[in-house]
Amino acid sequence: MNNLTTWINKKGLGSVAILAVLLLVVFPLAFDIFRLNLVGKYLTYGFVALGLVMVWGYGGILSLGQGVFFGLGGYAMAMFLKLEASDPIATKIQSTPGIPDFMDWNQLTALPIWWKPFEHLPFALIAVVAIPTLLAFIISYAMFKRRVGGVYFAIITQAVALILTVLIIGQQGYTGGVNGMTDLKTLLGWDIRTDSARYILYYVCTGLLLGSVLLCRWIQKSKLGTLLLAMRDKEDRVRFSGYDVASFKVFVFCLAAALSGIGGALFTLQVGFMSPSFVGIVPSIEMVIYAAVGGRMSLVGAVYGTLLVNFGKTYFSESFPDLWLFLMAALFIGVTMAFPEGLAGVVENKVKPWLRRRLATRASPPAPPPMASPRPLRADKPAAPLPKGVGSQHA
Repeated sequence: MNNLTTWINKKGLGSVAILAVLLLVVFPLAFDIFRLNLVGKYLTYGFVALGLVMVWGYGGILSLGQGVFFGLGGYAMAMFLKLEASDPIATKIQSTPGIPDFMDWNQLTALPIWWKPFEHLPFALIAVVAIPTLLAFIISYAMFKRRVGGVYFAIITQAVALILTVLIIGQQGYTGGVNGMTDLKTLLGWDIRTDSARYILYYVCTGLLLGSVLLCRWIQKSKLGTLLLAMRDKEDRVRFSGYDVASFKVFVFCLAAALSGIGGALFTLQVGFMSPSFVGIVPSIEMVIYAAVGGRMSLVGAVYGTLLVNFGKTYFSESFPDLWLFLMAALFIGVTMAFPEGLAGVVENKVKPWLRRRLATRASPPAPPPMASPRPLRADKPAAPLPKGVGSQHA
């Protein structure tokens, strides 16, 4: 046990260990299955926040379209689940059994050929990561090789989010339209709506999230992480040193997209549906807020920020249904104005120094009581003169 504690302290993983205990032990014991399922849904957004820490905090690339990759990963998983739920027996009342219900409503008579690979779970799992990563590669390679960055890149990612949202809604016969893909019940015959399934999915989500935190932390501690920080602060100097800056930017942007796709797939499994409302501009900006509230330089802080914002949204919407949007806006503005570095900055700059001072005070031995200074020696007073006549000699 002492060796494990020493290793955690040496690697600087104390905050990760505390987060793991909170997610794996405290929350399952403290919450009922309904609330725990909500926490699991919040943690799926944590994957997006981790990606934003890497791409924005370390790479200096602000992306306002991470909802695109979250949605693509979610739709890849939803397509597999929807095909499983659309077997000929379950859809025998349709005019064309064996296809998803929204295709039948839109007079499609056969499953589109690009849907067929999603009948197989291995392909769907690969697509959850591959499709968001491929799109991220196309966008980032086209932009960064032309040295497009800053606010221009942020606007382009917003445009991509808008385009994909319009495309999904417009192609209702293939995507489910504005309603998305609903009624997702089973995974290889396993009912994902039961309480035991929700517990398992929560732990799977938590395990993958903690693994992603460790992966991103390893990248940060490596030479690549140092180069990302250098590019963020002095991009021209890194380029003049002989490094291909565009390639590093492409890599970190694709990494963030892959993490977002994993989060989207886990969201679909835990919630049971996927719709374009999680793809557009508004959810993408909310995801940036998660990282900003937690601290865009802290992986663990981003997870805490995601939990705080979503807990606040749930609490305010339940307790103050008419005012919750204003309260959420006040929370965002207040946190960013009071704590520019997010919750992680408060911990690093305020909490940790205070704890160190308290521990140092307790560990230091008590000061000995001050010794009383010795009283100075006084010279003898001259003897008082004898009364006249006393002690005199008489003849």
